[in-house]
Amino acid sequence: MTKDWQDEAAYRDFDSLDLSGLAWECLRRNSDYRATYPLMRDGLRSPAAWGLRFPG
Repeated sequence: MTKDWQDEAAYRDFDSLDLSGLAWECLRRNSDYRATYPLMRDGLRSPAAWGLRFPG
């Protein structure tokens, strides 16, 4: 992952992504999401706070 938004290599594949792929790329690069993910995985936070829904 890069913090340099001008690094073309970090965004090379964005043009080929569909809407859900683009949303996932942006979400996975979000440091707040990455910090919250272990809590969601362990059931301590709701994925709904991030607009996510998973089949039960």
